[in-house]
Amino acid sequence: MPRRNLIVLLLAALVSLACYWRASRNRFGDTFSQAMNIVVQDYVDEVEPRRLFEGAMDGMMDQLDMYSGYTPPQEYLQFKEQIDGEFPGIGVMVEVDEKSKQLKVLVPTPGSPAAKAGLRPGDVIEAVNGHATADVPISEVVKRIKGSAGTTVTLTLRRKGRPEPLDVVIPRANIAIESVLGDVRRADGTWIFHLQGDPRIGYVRLTTFAERTADDFRRALDDAKPGQDIDGLILDMRGNEGGLLSAAVDLCDMLLDEGLIVSTRGREGVEKSSYHAKPGTDLPADFPVVVLVDRYAASASEIFAAALQDHQRAAIVGERTWGKGTVQNIEELEGGKSALRITIATYWRPSGKDIHKRRNAKDSDDWGVRADPGLEVVLAKELWEKSARTRRQRDVTPLAELEAKRTKPVVPPEKPATPQDEPATSANEPPIPVPDAAEDEPVDLFYIDPQLQKAIEVLHERIDAGAVKRT
Repeated sequence: MPRRNLIVLLLAALVSLACYWRASRNRFGDTFSQAMNIVVQDYVDEVEPRRLFEGAMDGMMDQLDMYSGYTPPQEYLQFKEQIDGEFPGIGVMVEVDEKSKQLKVLVPTPGSPAAKAGLRPGDVIEAVNGHATADVPISEVVKRIKGSAGTTVTLTLRRKGRPEPLDVVIPRANIAIESVLGDVRRADGTWIFHLQGDPRIGYVRLTTFAERTADDFRRALDDAKPGQDIDGLILDMRGNEGGLLSAAVDLCDMLLDEGLIVSTRGREGVEKSSYHAKPGTDLPADFPVVVLVDRYAASASEIFAAALQDHQRAAIVGERTWGKGTVQNIEELEGGKSALRITIATYWRPSGKDIHKRRNAKDSDDWGVRADPGLEVVLAKELWEKSARTRRQRDVTPLAELEAKRTKPVVPPEKPATPQDEPATSANEPPIPVPDAAEDEPVDLFYIDPQLQKAIEVLHERIDAGAVKRT
Protein backbone atom coordinates (compact mmCIF):
# COMPACT_ATOMS: atom_id res chain seq x y z
CA MET A 1 0.00 0.00 0.00
CA PRO A 2 1.40 3.43 -0.92
CA ARG A 3 2.64 5.46 2.09
CA ARG A 4 0.26 8.31 1.26
CA ASN A 5 -2.79 5.99 1.40
CA LEU A 6 -1.64 4.60 4.73
CA ILE A 7 -1.38 8.12 6.22
CA VAL A 8 -4.86 8.96 4.92
CA LEU A 9 -6.31 5.82 6.51
CA LEU A 10 -4.62 6.54 9.85
CA LEU A 11 -5.90 10.10 9.86
CA ALA A 12 -9.41 8.89 9.03
CA ALA A 13 -9.25 6.39 11.88
CA LEU A 14 -8.12 9.06 14.34
CA VAL A 15 -10.89 11.43 13.22
CA SER A 16 -13.46 8.62 13.60
CA LEU A 17 -12.24 7.81 17.10
CA ALA A 18 -12.31 11.48 18.10
CA CYS A 19 -15.86 11.87 16.76
CA TYR A 20 -16.97 8.71 18.58
CA TRP A 21 -15.38 9.87 21.84
CA ARG A 22 -17.01 13.28 21.54
CA ALA A 23 -20.38 11.78 20.70
CA SER A 24 -20.21 9.35 23.62
CA ARG A 25 -19.42 12.20 26.01
CA ASN A 26 -22.30 14.33 24.75
CA ARG A 27 -24.87 11.72 23.81
CA PHE A 28 -27.41 13.21 26.21
CA GLY A 29 -26.76 16.80 25.15
CA ASP A 30 -29.16 16.75 22.19
CA THR A 31 -31.87 15.04 24.23
CA PHE A 32 -31.57 17.60 27.04
CA SER A 33 -31.72 20.48 24.57
CA GLN A 34 -34.75 18.93 22.85
CA ALA A 35 -36.58 18.44 26.15
CA MET A 36 -35.84 21.99 27.25
CA ASN A 37 -37.10 23.42 23.97
CA ILE A 38 -40.33 21.41 24.25
CA VAL A 39 -40.99 22.80 27.74
CA VAL A 40 -40.20 26.38 26.72
CA GLN A 41 -42.44 26.20 23.64
CA ASP A 42 -45.36 24.04 24.78
CA TYR A 43 -45.77 24.39 28.56
CA VAL A 44 -49.10 25.97 29.52
CA ASP A 45 -47.40 28.94 31.20
CA GLU A 46 -44.40 30.90 30.03
CA VAL A 47 -41.18 29.52 31.53
CA GLU A 48 -37.86 31.29 31.87
CA PRO A 49 -35.19 29.11 30.15
CA ARG A 50 -32.61 30.08 32.80
CA ARG A 51 -34.86 28.65 35.49
CA LEU A 52 -35.11 25.36 33.61
CA PHE A 53 -31.36 25.21 33.10
CA GLU A 54 -30.57 25.81 36.78
CA GLY A 55 -33.22 23.30 37.81
CA ALA A 56 -31.64 20.69 35.54
CA MET A 57 -28.17 21.43 36.95
CA ASP A 58 -29.49 21.09 40.51
CA GLY A 59 -31.19 17.81 39.62
CA MET A 60 -28.01 16.37 38.12
CA MET A 61 -25.85 17.30 41.11
CA ASP A 62 -28.50 16.02 43.54
CA GLN A 63 -27.71 12.54 42.24
CA LEU A 64 -24.28 12.81 43.88
CA ASP A 65 -23.40 13.43 47.53
CA MET A 66 -24.81 16.27 49.65
CA TYR A 67 -21.67 18.40 49.26
CA SER A 68 -21.58 18.40 45.46
CA GLY A 69 -23.79 20.96 43.80
CA TYR A 70 -24.37 23.74 41.31
CA THR A 71 -23.75 27.35 42.35
CA PRO A 72 -25.68 29.87 40.20
CA PRO A 73 -24.30 33.33 39.37
CA GLN A 74 -26.24 35.12 42.11
CA GLU A 75 -24.60 32.90 44.75
CA TYR A 76 -21.17 32.30 43.24
CA LEU A 77 -19.94 35.87 43.83
CA GLN A 78 -20.73 35.60 47.53
CA PHE A 79 -19.07 32.16 47.65
CA LYS A 80 -15.87 33.57 46.13
CA GLU A 81 -15.90 36.45 48.61
CA GLN A 82 -15.95 33.99 51.52
CA ILE A 83 -13.05 31.99 50.09
CA ASP A 84 -11.01 35.05 49.09
CA GLY A 85 -11.60 36.56 52.52
CA GLU A 86 -12.73 39.95 51.25
CA PHE A 87 -15.64 41.71 49.60
CA PRO A 88 -16.31 45.16 48.09
CA GLY A 89 -18.22 47.36 50.51
CA ILE A 90 -17.88 49.87 53.36
CA GLY A 91 -17.03 47.52 56.24
CA VAL A 92 -19.84 47.50 58.76
CA MET A 93 -21.66 44.84 60.77
CA VAL A 94 -25.42 45.37 60.74
CA GLU A 95 -28.61 43.81 62.07
CA VAL A 96 -32.33 44.48 61.71
CA ASP A 97 -33.65 47.09 64.13
CA GLU A 98 -36.63 45.57 65.95
CA LYS A 99 -38.64 48.78 66.01
CA SER A 100 -38.09 50.27 62.55
CA LYS A 101 -37.37 46.96 60.74
CA GLN A 102 -34.48 48.77 59.07
CA LEU A 103 -30.77 48.01 59.17
CA LYS A 104 -28.94 49.15 62.31
CA VAL A 105 -25.18 49.51 62.66
CA LEU A 106 -23.68 47.11 65.19
CA VAL A 107 -20.00 47.92 64.76
CA PRO A 108 -17.84 49.29 61.93
CA THR A 109 -14.84 47.16 60.96
CA PRO A 110 -11.64 48.74 62.35
CA GLY A 111 -9.89 50.87 59.74
CA SER A 112 -12.75 50.48 57.25
CA PRO A 113 -14.34 53.33 55.26
CA ALA A 114 -17.39 53.07 57.55
CA ALA A 115 -15.22 53.56 60.64
CA LYS A 116 -13.32 56.47 59.08
CA ALA A 117 -16.61 58.10 58.04
CA GLY A 118 -17.75 58.09 61.67
CA LEU A 119 -20.54 55.47 61.64
CA ARG A 120 -21.52 54.57 65.19
CA PRO A 121 -23.16 51.54 66.81
CA GLY A 122 -26.90 52.12 66.91
CA ASP A 123 -27.10 54.24 63.75
CA VAL A 124 -30.22 53.26 61.78
CA ILE A 125 -29.85 53.32 57.97
CA GLU A 126 -32.97 55.11 56.69
CA ALA A 127 -31.90 55.50 53.05
CA VAL A 128 -29.19 54.41 50.61
CA ASN A 129 -28.36 56.89 47.83
CA GLY A 130 -31.68 58.61 48.50
CA HIS A 131 -33.75 55.41 48.34
CA ALA A 132 -35.66 54.71 51.56
CA THR A 133 -34.97 51.37 53.22
CA ALA A 134 -38.35 50.99 54.93
CA ASP A 135 -40.27 47.96 53.65
CA VAL A 136 -37.33 46.99 51.40
CA PRO A 137 -35.92 43.44 51.75
CA ILE A 138 -32.74 43.46 53.79
CA SER A 139 -30.85 41.61 51.06
CA GLU A 140 -31.71 44.42 48.63
CA VAL A 141 -30.54 47.11 51.08
CA VAL A 142 -27.22 45.30 51.57
CA LYS A 143 -26.85 44.98 47.79
CA ARG A 144 -27.32 48.74 47.42
CA ILE A 145 -24.70 49.48 50.07
CA LYS A 146 -22.13 47.15 48.51
CA GLY A 147 -20.51 48.06 45.21
CA SER A 148 -17.26 48.30 43.30
CA ALA A 149 -14.21 49.46 45.20
CA GLY A 150 -13.46 53.11 44.44
CA THR A 151 -17.10 54.19 44.14
CA THR A 152 -19.09 55.94 46.87
CA VAL A 153 -22.41 55.42 48.61
CA THR A 154 -24.51 57.94 50.57
CA LEU A 155 -26.22 56.65 53.71
CA THR A 156 -28.96 58.58 55.47
CA LEU A 157 -28.69 57.78 59.17
CA ARG A 158 -30.96 58.28 62.15
CA ARG A 159 -28.72 58.75 65.18
CA LYS A 160 -29.72 58.76 68.84
CA GLY A 161 -29.66 62.26 70.32
CA ARG A 162 -29.85 63.91 66.90
CA PRO A 163 -33.29 65.23 65.81
CA GLU A 164 -32.56 65.37 62.09
CA PRO A 165 -31.31 62.60 59.75
CA LEU A 166 -27.62 62.65 58.84
CA ASP A 167 -26.20 62.08 55.34
CA VAL A 168 -22.78 60.43 55.20
CA VAL A 169 -20.84 59.83 51.97
CA ILE A 170 -18.65 56.74 52.25
CA PRO A 171 -16.11 55.42 49.73
CA ARG A 172 -16.30 51.70 49.00
CA ALA A 173 -13.22 49.49 49.26
CA ASN A 174 -12.25 45.82 49.42
CA ILE A 175 -13.06 44.79 53.00
CA ALA A 176 -11.28 41.89 54.67
CA ILE A 177 -13.62 39.30 56.22
CA GLU A 178 -12.74 38.59 59.83
CA SER A 179 -11.98 34.91 60.36
CA VAL A 180 -9.77 35.26 63.45
CA LEU A 181 -11.62 36.77 66.43
CA GLY A 182 -10.88 37.29 70.11
CA ASP A 183 -12.92 37.62 73.29
CA VAL A 184 -13.84 41.32 73.21
CA ARG A 185 -13.07 44.42 71.15
CA ARG A 186 -11.00 47.42 72.17
CA ALA A 187 -12.39 50.93 71.75
CA ASP A 188 -10.94 51.08 68.22
CA GLY A 189 -12.70 47.82 67.27
CA THR A 190 -9.59 45.60 67.27
CA TRP A 191 -9.74 42.29 69.13
CA ILE A 192 -8.21 41.38 72.48
CA PHE A 193 -6.91 37.81 72.27
CA HIS A 194 -7.16 36.78 75.89
CA LEU A 195 -10.09 36.14 78.20
CA GLN A 196 -11.20 39.27 80.04
CA GLY A 197 -12.12 37.22 83.08
CA ASP A 198 -8.84 35.27 83.01
CA PRO A 199 -6.18 37.40 81.26
CA ARG A 200 -3.42 34.78 81.46
CA ILE A 201 -5.49 32.59 79.12
CA GLY A 202 -5.22 33.33 75.41
CA TYR A 203 -8.44 33.00 73.44
CA VAL A 204 -8.69 32.87 69.62
CA ARG A 205 -11.81 32.01 67.63
CA LEU A 206 -11.48 30.73 64.09
CA THR A 207 -14.76 31.20 62.23
CA THR A 208 -13.60 29.93 58.82
CA PHE A 209 -10.44 29.05 56.87
CA ALA A 210 -9.86 31.67 54.17
CA GLU A 211 -6.89 33.12 52.30
CA ARG A 212 -6.02 35.53 55.12
CA THR A 213 -6.64 33.22 58.08
CA ALA A 214 -3.05 32.03 58.57
CA ASP A 215 -1.61 35.56 58.49
CA ASP A 216 -4.35 36.86 60.81
CA PHE A 217 -3.67 33.99 63.22
CA ARG A 218 0.01 34.91 63.38
CA ARG A 219 -0.95 38.50 64.16
CA ALA A 220 -3.26 37.26 66.91
CA LEU A 221 -0.38 35.31 68.47
CA ASP A 222 1.83 38.39 68.28
CA ASP A 223 -0.89 40.38 70.05
CA ALA A 224 -1.45 37.75 72.75
CA LYS A 225 2.31 37.24 73.35
CA PRO A 226 2.43 33.55 74.38
CA GLY A 227 4.95 32.94 77.15
CA GLN A 228 4.90 36.60 78.16
CA ASP A 229 1.32 37.77 78.58
CA ILE A 230 -0.47 34.41 78.38
CA ASP A 231 0.36 30.98 79.79
CA GLY A 232 -1.95 28.87 77.60
CA LEU A 233 -4.20 29.14 74.55
CA ILE A 234 -7.81 28.18 73.79
CA LEU A 235 -8.60 27.82 70.08
CA ASP A 236 -12.37 27.98 69.64
CA MET A 237 -13.45 26.18 66.45
CA ARG A 238 -17.14 25.92 67.31
CA GLY A 239 -19.41 26.69 64.39
CA ASN A 240 -16.47 26.75 61.95
CA GLU A 241 -17.84 25.13 58.78
CA GLY A 242 -14.44 24.84 57.09
CA GLY A 243 -12.99 26.57 54.06
CA LEU A 244 -9.63 26.21 52.37
CA LEU A 245 -7.59 23.06 52.97
CA SER A 246 -4.39 25.07 52.47
CA ALA A 247 -5.33 27.43 55.33
CA ALA A 248 -6.00 24.51 57.70
CA VAL A 249 -2.66 22.93 56.76
CA ASP A 250 -0.84 26.24 57.33
CA LEU A 251 -2.32 26.61 60.81
CA CYS A 252 -1.45 23.01 61.72
CA ASP A 253 2.10 23.64 60.53
CA MET A 254 2.37 26.55 62.97
CA LEU A 255 1.77 24.19 65.87
CA LEU A 256 3.37 20.93 64.64
CA ASP A 257 7.08 20.45 64.06
CA GLU A 258 6.83 17.24 62.03
CA GLY A 259 4.49 14.49 60.86
CA LEU A 260 1.51 13.98 58.60
CA ILE A 261 -1.24 16.58 58.85
CA VAL A 262 -3.81 15.08 56.47
CA SER A 263 -4.03 12.97 53.33
CA THR A 264 -6.67 12.70 50.63
CA ARG A 265 -7.89 9.60 48.81
CA GLY A 266 -9.83 9.34 45.58
CA ARG A 267 -11.64 6.47 43.85
CA GLU A 268 -11.00 3.02 45.26
CA GLY A 269 -9.04 4.52 48.16
CA VAL A 270 -6.06 5.62 46.06
CA GLU A 271 -4.07 8.34 47.82
CA LYS A 272 -4.14 11.60 45.87
CA SER A 273 -2.10 13.87 48.12
CA SER A 274 -0.58 14.20 51.57
CA TYR A 275 0.49 17.21 53.65
CA HIS A 276 3.25 17.17 56.27
CA ALA A 277 4.40 19.65 58.90
CA LYS A 278 7.69 21.37 58.26
CA PRO A 279 10.36 21.92 60.93
CA GLY A 280 9.76 24.94 63.14
CA THR A 281 6.66 26.18 64.97
CA ASP A 282 5.08 29.48 65.99
CA LEU A 283 4.46 28.18 69.53
CA PRO A 284 6.84 26.17 71.73
CA ALA A 285 6.04 22.46 71.60
CA ASP A 286 5.22 22.42 75.33
CA PHE A 287 2.98 25.50 75.29
CA PRO A 288 -0.48 24.34 76.54
CA VAL A 289 -3.24 24.42 73.90
CA VAL A 290 -6.90 23.42 74.10
CA VAL A 291 -9.15 23.18 71.03
CA LEU A 292 -12.91 23.68 71.46
CA VAL A 293 -15.18 21.92 68.93
CA ASP A 294 -18.90 21.31 68.60
CA ARG A 295 -21.40 19.54 66.34
CA TYR A 296 -21.20 22.38 63.79
CA ALA A 297 -17.41 22.29 63.32
CA ALA A 298 -16.82 20.75 59.90
CA SER A 299 -14.37 20.05 57.10
CA ALA A 300 -11.15 22.11 57.46
CA SER A 301 -11.82 22.70 61.17
CA GLU A 302 -12.06 18.92 61.63
CA ILE A 303 -8.77 18.45 59.79
CA PHE A 304 -7.15 20.97 62.14
CA ALA A 305 -8.56 19.39 65.32
CA ALA A 306 -7.83 15.83 64.17
CA ALA A 307 -4.19 16.59 63.36
CA LEU A 308 -3.56 18.21 66.75
CA GLN A 309 -5.36 15.37 68.51
CA ASP A 310 -3.53 12.57 66.69
CA HIS A 311 -0.16 14.22 67.39
CA GLN A 312 -1.20 14.89 71.01
CA ARG A 313 -0.43 18.57 70.53
CA ALA A 314 -3.67 19.84 72.06
CA ALA A 315 -6.53 18.69 74.26
CA ILE A 316 -9.85 18.48 72.40
CA VAL A 317 -12.87 19.65 74.42
CA GLY A 318 -16.57 19.84 73.53
CA GLU A 319 -18.79 17.80 71.23
CA ARG A 320 -18.25 15.38 68.39
CA THR A 321 -17.80 17.30 65.14
CA TRP A 322 -19.99 17.28 62.02
CA GLY A 323 -18.20 14.60 60.01
CA LYS A 324 -17.60 16.31 56.67
CA GLY A 325 -14.45 14.70 55.32
CA THR A 326 -14.81 15.22 51.58
CA VAL A 327 -12.77 17.32 49.14
CA GLN A 328 -14.63 19.49 46.63
CA ASN A 329 -13.19 20.92 43.42
CA ILE A 330 -14.68 24.15 42.12
CA GLU A 331 -15.14 23.97 38.34
CA GLU A 332 -16.14 27.34 36.94
CA LEU A 333 -18.81 27.55 34.24
CA GLU A 334 -20.11 30.32 31.98
CA GLY A 335 -16.82 32.15 31.96
CA GLY A 336 -16.51 32.18 35.75
CA LYS A 337 -20.07 33.35 36.49
CA SER A 338 -21.27 30.05 37.97
CA ALA A 339 -19.64 26.83 39.11
CA LEU A 340 -19.92 23.16 39.98
CA ARG A 341 -18.79 21.92 43.38
CA ILE A 342 -17.84 18.29 42.85
CA THR A 343 -16.47 15.84 45.40
CA ILE A 344 -13.21 14.31 44.22
CA ALA A 345 -11.70 12.78 47.36
CA THR A 346 -12.00 12.18 51.11
CA TYR A 347 -9.86 13.45 54.01
CA TRP A 348 -7.97 11.01 56.24
CA ARG A 349 -6.46 11.73 59.64
CA PRO A 350 -2.78 11.15 60.51
CA SER A 351 -3.99 8.09 62.45
CA GLY A 352 -5.35 6.63 59.20
CA LYS A 353 -8.99 7.08 60.21
CA ASP A 354 -11.64 8.54 57.91
CA ILE A 355 -13.16 11.86 59.01
CA HIS A 356 -16.24 11.55 56.81
CA LYS A 357 -19.62 10.45 58.11
CA ARG A 358 -20.94 8.07 55.48
CA ARG A 359 -24.58 7.76 54.57
CA ASN A 360 -26.42 5.63 57.15
CA ALA A 361 -23.42 5.84 59.50
CA LYS A 362 -24.05 5.00 63.15
CA ASP A 363 -22.88 6.91 66.20
CA SER A 364 -20.66 3.96 67.08
CA ASP A 365 -18.79 4.28 63.75
CA ASP A 366 -15.47 6.12 63.55
CA TRP A 367 -16.15 9.52 61.93
CA GLY A 368 -15.56 13.16 62.77
CA VAL A 369 -13.49 14.23 65.75
CA ARG A 370 -14.52 13.28 69.28
CA ALA A 371 -13.48 15.15 72.39
CA ASP A 372 -10.69 13.52 74.39
CA PRO A 373 -11.87 10.98 77.01
CA GLY A 374 -13.48 12.78 79.92
CA LEU A 375 -13.57 16.12 78.08
CA GLU A 376 -16.89 15.76 76.24
CA VAL A 377 -19.44 18.47 77.04
CA VAL A 378 -22.64 18.24 74.98
CA LEU A 379 -24.94 21.25 75.27
CA ALA A 380 -28.70 20.94 75.27
CA LYS A 381 -30.46 23.31 72.87
CA GLU A 382 -31.35 25.89 75.54
CA LEU A 383 -27.78 26.18 76.81
CA TRP A 384 -26.40 26.33 73.26
CA GLU A 385 -28.75 29.21 72.39
CA LYS A 386 -27.83 31.06 75.59
CA SER A 387 -24.13 30.69 74.84
CA ALA A 388 -24.63 31.83 71.24
CA ARG A 389 -26.59 34.93 72.28
CA THR A 390 -23.95 35.88 74.83
CA ARG A 391 -21.13 35.45 72.36
CA ARG A 392 -22.92 37.45 69.69
CA GLN A 393 -23.59 40.34 72.07
CA ARG A 394 -20.01 40.42 73.36
CA ASP A 395 -18.81 40.64 69.75
CA VAL A 396 -20.49 44.03 69.34
CA THR A 397 -19.95 45.40 72.86
CA PRO A 398 -16.92 47.73 73.21
CA LEU A 399 -14.50 47.04 76.05
CA ALA A 400 -15.38 50.22 77.95
CA GLU A 401 -19.06 49.30 78.00
CA LEU A 402 -18.23 45.75 79.02
CA GLU A 403 -16.01 46.95 81.88
CA ALA A 404 -18.78 49.25 83.07
CA LYS A 405 -21.11 46.26 83.34
CA ARG A 406 -18.53 43.93 84.88
CA THR A 407 -19.76 41.65 87.59
CA LYS A 408 -18.33 38.44 88.94
CA PRO A 409 -18.73 35.71 86.27
CA VAL A 410 -21.22 33.06 87.29
CA VAL A 411 -20.62 29.46 86.28
CA PRO A 412 -24.00 28.19 85.06
CA PRO A 413 -25.69 25.84 87.52
CA GLU A 414 -27.41 23.88 84.79
CA LYS A 415 -26.06 20.39 84.27
CA PRO A 416 -24.87 19.91 80.66
CA ALA A 417 -26.82 17.37 78.69
CA THR A 418 -25.34 13.96 78.11
CA PRO A 419 -25.07 12.59 74.57
CA GLN A 420 -28.21 10.57 75.30
CA ASP A 421 -30.14 13.72 76.27
CA GLU A 422 -29.24 15.65 73.14
CA PRO A 423 -28.06 13.52 70.19
CA ALA A 424 -25.56 15.01 67.81
CA THR A 425 -26.98 16.55 64.67
CA SER A 426 -27.10 14.24 61.67
CA ALA A 427 -24.82 14.87 58.70
CA ASN A 428 -27.69 15.76 56.38
CA GLU A 429 -29.12 18.37 58.73
CA PRO A 430 -27.98 21.96 58.06
CA PRO A 431 -26.36 23.95 60.87
CA ILE A 432 -28.90 26.03 62.77
CA PRO A 433 -28.43 29.81 62.73
CA VAL A 434 -27.28 31.81 65.73
CA PRO A 435 -30.50 32.89 67.46
CA ASP A 436 -31.35 36.52 68.13
CA ALA A 437 -32.06 37.45 71.70
CA ALA A 438 -35.68 38.25 72.41
CA GLU A 439 -36.24 41.96 72.98
CA ASP A 440 -37.37 41.44 76.55
CA GLU A 441 -34.65 38.89 77.38
CA PRO A 442 -31.49 40.41 78.92
CA VAL A 443 -28.15 38.98 77.83
CA ASP A 444 -25.61 38.12 80.52
CA LEU A 445 -22.38 39.41 78.99
CA PHE A 446 -20.35 37.48 81.58
CA TYR A 447 -22.05 34.12 81.20
CA ILE A 448 -19.50 31.36 80.64
CA ASP A 449 -20.89 28.41 78.75
CA PRO A 450 -20.08 24.92 80.05
CA GLN A 451 -17.86 24.03 77.07
CA LEU A 452 -15.69 27.11 77.53
CA GLN A 453 -15.63 26.57 81.28
CA LYS A 454 -14.33 23.02 80.74
CA ALA A 455 -11.69 24.29 78.32
CA ILE A 456 -10.49 26.81 80.91
CA GLU A 457 -10.28 24.11 83.61
CA VAL A 458 -8.32 21.74 81.34
CA LEU A 459 -5.94 24.48 80.27
CA HIS A 460 -5.21 25.50 83.88
CA GLU A 461 -4.47 21.87 84.71
CA ARG A 462 -1.98 21.70 81.81
CA ILE A 463 -0.41 25.02 82.76
CA ASP A 464 0.03 23.88 86.37
CA ALA A 465 1.45 20.50 85.27
CA GLY A 466 3.94 22.29 83.02
CA ALA A 467 4.99 24.63 85.80
CA VAL A 468 5.73 21.66 88.06
CA LYS A 469 7.86 20.01 85.37
CA ARG A 470 9.86 23.21 84.74
CA THR A 471 10.69 23.59 88.42
